[in-house]
Amino acid sequence: MKYAISCLMIVCCTVYVKAQSTQKPPLHGKHWMAITGKPLAATAGAAIFQRGGNAVDAACAMLAATCTMWDVLSWGGETQALIYNPKTGKVIGINALGVAPTGATPAFFKSRGMEFPPEFGPLAAVTPGTPGGLCTMLAEYGTMSLKEVLEPAMEMAAGYSMEAQTANSIERNKERIKQWPYSKKVFLPYAGEKREAPEAGEVFVQKDLLLTLQKLVEAEQQALKKKKNRKEAIYAAYDRFYKGDVGAEFARGCREQGGLITTEDLAKWTVKIEEPLAVNYKGIEVYKLSQWTQGPVMLQALNILENFDLKSMGYNSANYIHTITQAMQLSFADRDFYYGDPYFPPEEPMKGLLSKAYAEARVQLIHAGYNNAGAGPGDPYAYENKANPYLDILNKRGFIADTGNNKTREHFMPAHDATTSVQFFSSPEEEAMYKDRLWKGTTSIEAADAEGWVVSVTPSGGWIPACIAGNTGVGMSQRMQSFVCDSTLNPFNVVAPGKRPRVTLTPTLALKDGKPYLSFAVQGGDTQDQNLLQFFLNVVEFGMTVQEATEAANVNTSQLWLSLGGTGNADRQPRPGSLLLNSNTPPWIRKELTGKGYKLNFEDRTSGPINAIYFDWKHKTLWGGSSNHGEDYGIGW
Repeated sequence: MKYAISCLMIVCCTVYVKAQSTQKPPLHGKHWMAITGKPLAATAGAAIFQRGGNAVDAACAMLAATCTMWDVLSWGGETQALIYNPKTGKVIGINALGVAPTGATPAFFKSRGMEFPPEFGPLAAVTPGTPGGLCTMLAEYGTMSLKEVLEPAMEMAAGYSMEAQTANSIERNKERIKQWPYSKKVFLPYAGEKREAPEAGEVFVQKDLLLTLQKLVEAEQQALKKKKNRKEAIYAAYDRFYKGDVGAEFARGCREQGGLITTEDLAKWTVKIEEPLAVNYKGIEVYKLSQWTQGPVMLQALNILENFDLKSMGYNSANYIHTITQAMQLSFADRDFYYGDPYFPPEEPMKGLLSKAYAEARVQLIHAGYNNAGAGPGDPYAYENKANPYLDILNKRGFIADTGNNKTREHFMPAHDATTSVQFFSSPEEEAMYKDRLWKGTTSIEAADAEGWVVSVTPSGGWIPACIAGNTGVGMSQRMQSFVCDSTLNPFNVVAPGKRPRVTLTPTLALKDGKPYLSFAVQGGDTQDQNLLQFFLNVVEFGMTVQEATEAANVNTSQLWLSLGGTGNADRQPRPGSLLLNSNTPPWIRKELTGKGYKLNFEDRTSGPINAIYFDWKHKTLWGGSSNHGEDYGIGW
């Protein structure tokens, strides 16, 4: 296929010229749309739709299937979702993120020489959230039984043909997997041979996981026999996982291998049904989960960018790239300092961070001529009529308060030259490891139906190399690493028992004229809201279809603190001015960006796999976009 590279990558005019084709065809549907990161999982969603399920039922089936396929997530991970309820016209947030277990404190990790909780193993685990999140979504907003929705995943656990990506990931990570006996038993059936992992195409059987899923269904069916209603029966399965024999074995297996999770931790944890945050961008209401995710970063960036005529700059022109990069970096600087679990004190200043006046103040820090390499957190408290209690910390970190005479100009200026050059990476190996941490994978799920239900999910956690908890077949989350142990880095995100880490996972819904307009999500760690911001602008400002927008070249900045990675500050700290561009970026744009102080890196693909649904109200149909950057797959009808 000849992709219109000249239109999408090489911009020498001021408008986006519409591409004539894409590497993958757009999806079209009248009744429903099911899109996710794996073809088998999309098929599971389609099967549920064909049986009469709604978008929530289908999303739950896709979630169960992707978790069963490991690679980028498993059953012990976390689930973050936005749901549009057509009966109320409201967007609902699902917070199924696990919490730090008993004993998880800064002192505990520092005593082991760690500046951050670890990246792998039982000490990286928060309590599992996905089983509870799936049950809650299904019970509250679905129509089918847990037995029906889990049927595809259970069939897969009994044996499915493993794809090359997962099989080879297991083989690459086998030395780490060998540290954990239950993981070794599941993932390395050929121990001692040259290749110890399954081969691509081999039937992969997970007896322990199948038994766990059967126990959940058994709990539901027993409740139904006792005349419990559908919702009560699904919550009986929820309770068996978190308060019954499944949870007991999970906690035992975790602690046997050196982890901290107790049965009490599991029993106390609950899913939160929340009201999401939103901003209006040129008449479009954009919804994100709140500050326990990085979702508000995109909302802050949109508030900033609303002050610019982006369309006139031209898609991926040097001026456009520079402007959106500056907006993203300012928003991430706020994320890195002010975001955290809203159920724990102190209270995050989200009203100020999302105010239009605060965005106008941040605009003043964007200089057309150079990258602001020292951009730091702003002062959102001034926009809540409060005093900032963290001035001393910010000043010690090198940011000086500049209040000026105009309230809308209150911000923190770097104490050093904003064009300061830094050492980016000491070796190619360090650079490769940093990029892996920046782009760390997960998956996304998008579903919509003719009744009007819309679901956007970014589940994650328990990816390979996963430490499996006992004989449950369930891999433990690795999300503890997104906490900090130093309050001067972020006083809102310090690890504590019962607390949720601030995660990168960030589904998105957008409404226009009170009706669904876009549903979209992406994998890719700290790049998620960078890529989603640009996807949204591709559609709204440059008129791309959702398939064109999923395939379009994006830019990624590394001027932020990494949320995933090693246990030391050096592993996580920002690389000011480090910018990833598509390999086809023309030389004159490279030259202009270099002149603004950026250190440029290039890749053929610069976005994680974006999946999206566009609602065509003129024709009363659905458009689906499924990225060409991975195994992502969609089916519409």
